[in-house]
Amino acid sequence: MFSFLSTAAPADPAAPNFHPVSSRYGVQDFFGELEPKDLEWTCAGGFITETQTFYTITDDGVSLMCQVIHSAIGLWYPTIQFTCKLYNPKTGETIWKSINVTNFTNSPPGLDKRSCKGDQFTITHKSNPGTDYPESYTIRANLAADTQVTLDVRRPASIPGFKVGKGKKGGYSYFGPDIENPEGYVVHRFWPQFVASGYVVRNGTAEVIRGPGMFVHAIQGMRPNLVATRWNFAHFQSAEAGGVSAIQMEFTTCDTHGPRGAGSGSVTVNIGSIVVNGKLAAVTAETKWPNENQKEDAEVVSRALHLDLVHDPDTSYHKPSVIMFHWAGPSLVKDATGTVKAVVKADLGDIDAPKGLIEKIDILAEIPYVLKVAVNYVSGTKPYMYQWVNPATLILTGPEGLAPGLGSGLEVKGIVYNEATFIS
Repeated sequence: MFSFLSTAAPADPAAPNFHPVSSRYGVQDFFGELEPKDLEWTCAGGFITETQTFYTITDDGVSLMCQVIHSAIGLWYPTIQFTCKLYNPKTGETIWKSINVTNFTNSPPGLDKRSCKGDQFTITHKSNPGTDYPESYTIRANLAADTQVTLDVRRPASIPGFKVGKGKKGGYSYFGPDIENPEGYVVHRFWPQFVASGYVVRNGTAEVIRGPGMFVHAIQGMRPNLVATRWNFAHFQSAEAGGVSAIQMEFTTCDTHGPRGAGSGSVTVNIGSIVVNGKLAAVTAETKWPNENQKEDAEVVSRALHLDLVHDPDTSYHKPSVIMFHWAGPSLVKDATGTVKAVVKADLGDIDAPKGLIEKIDILAEIPYVLKVAVNYVSGTKPYMYQWVNPATLILTGPEGLAPGLGSGLEVKGIVYNEATFIS
C-alpha cells in the first residue's frame, strides 16, 4: 500500500496528488462501522507513526490522557512510548509521564492484535457481544516508582465505533497521484464516547477516575512534517441530555499536496461525530479546498475555527484566543430523521492570562531521537502543541426524537478538551 522509496513522477504534474477521505464518500456513506481488524495494531515499517489514545474527562473535571506511540523510521528499529497526562483544573496540577517501552508485542498470548503490552504496561481488548457494553479495554501501566494507572474503558452498544466510509479503504486519506499506490496515508478510527473507571496511584494515594471519554486509533503513513502543517482536535463531554459527546479531528496538508498537484495550496480535512442521548447521532466529514469559501448552510459541516489570533513569543506561532467547533449532518437514528447541528466555543485567554491551558509542548523535546531526525530534517521545522481543557456550552439542535427539547435547541453544559498543533 505504501512505498516511501517511490520516485515515479505523475504523468501530469498538475494532477491531484491528495485524496481526502472527507471527499471520497457521499454523505450517506460517512458512517462506516468499525470491524475488528480496524483496531488491530499494524506496526508497519517505513516512515509510519501509529497511536492509540484514550481521553477521559472525569465527573469532577479532571482530564486524563493515556497514549501508546509506535514509531517506525525507515530501517531503524521501531521505538515505542507510553505517555500519560493528568490535569486537574481546580488545582492547576499536571502529572506528565512519558516512558520508553521495552519488549513490546501487539498480540500478547491468548489475545488478538487489538491488545498490546510491554514491560511497563498492558492494554487488553475484550469482546462481550450481545451486552450493553460489547467492547472494552483494560489499561494497566507502571509509569514510575510513584505512579501507576489502572483504567477500564467500555464502549456502549448504542455508540458504535466508526471511520469515515465503509470497507477496507474507509478512514484513509491518500497522498500521491495514484490512490492504488500512494506515497503515504492518514487514517483515523474512533470510539466517539466510552465510560471510564479506574484510578491513578501517586505516592501511594489513589485518585479515582470515573467519567466519559473517547478513543482514537490513528496512523500517519508518512513523515509527520510532510503530512500536515496544522492539526486540531477536540472532544466535548457532558452527562446532560442523556449523555452528549462531540469530537473533531482536523489536519491541513502542506502545499506539496493539493487539488492540482504540488504548490496548488493546502487542503483541510475534518472528521467529526455527535452523540446525543447516549446514541451516535451523526458523523461529519468536510474538505476545505484552497481559496474555497465554505457555506454556512452546507448539508454537512465539520469545522474548527481559530479566532482572535495572538503571536506567542514562546513558540513563534499565532495561537487562538477563542476557538469554535461546528458540526452539522443528517441523523443516523432511524426513528429521528433530520439534521443534527452543534456549536461549541472555548475562550482560551491571551498569552499573559491563559484559560484552561494545560501545557505548550515542544514536540521535538518529547519525541524519540530517530523520530526527531525525521521530523526536523527540513530546516526551521519547530512543532508545538497547545493543550487546553475548559468548561463550555454546546449549542445543540436536531430531531425531537433524539432527545426532548432538541427540536427547539438545547444548551448542554460540559467540558471541552482541545489541542492545536503547529508543525511549520
